[in-house]
Amino acid sequence: MIVVIPPPLHSGPMIDLLRVLLPRACPGCGAQLGRAAGLCDRCRAELRPRVERHSPLSAQATPHLVTLGRYQGVPRRAVRALKYGGARDVAGPLGRALAAGVPASWQIAAVVPVPLHPSRQRERGYNQAELLAQAMAAELGVPCLPLLTRTRATAQQAKLHASERSSNLAGAFAVRGAVPPGTLLILDDVLTTGSTLLACRDALHAAGVTDLKYAAVAR
Repeated sequence: MIVVIPPPLHSGPMIDLLRVLLPRACPGCGAQLGRAAGLCDRCRAELRPRVERHSPLSAQATPHLVTLGRYQGVPRRAVRALKYGGARDVAGPLGRALAAGVPASWQIAAVVPVPLHPSRQRERGYNQAELLAQAMAAELGVPCLPLLTRTRATAQQAKLHASERSSNLAGAFAVRGAVPPGTLLILDDVLTTGSTLLACRDALHAAGVTDLKYAAVAR
């Protein structure tokens, strides 16, 4: 007898297939989506972008960060579905909602996703920040540029104390390829202490980038 062992549940293609074939619930509220993608209309209406000031990220008093609010409710459940449940289609409505909050005065030239280490991306099947950045960039009419790379594997930030997060990411990012002129927007899924975005900022500053803005689904 031949026994067929299915791929592990975290396999991206397998989860994508299941999400097409099986009835799906909205990750934000649990309502049935049918064949609709991402989030239901009610949950999309709850995604309200805002420009905030995060002291370590803002050199001046001017806010440099756009988010969809606190890491709770619909944003939290949607991020967790994207990050851990294989719900790639959630990236579209989240990224587009973030783009709606970007002031025209920022004049964004490109969106730069926070990278995963290659080993973690192979395990997950995709980089959730890159999917968010692609949706956001498309809405803004600018390119999504994977300019950053992880130079070493790091411990998961969510499992570390706040005091350990900065040292965990020190020197963990580098710039690859040519950096375009203009303002770049760095995007991550969740902002807690800001250590990840600050480490990305330092890498881009070292490459000569001076004008940066930031985005995160939730903080």
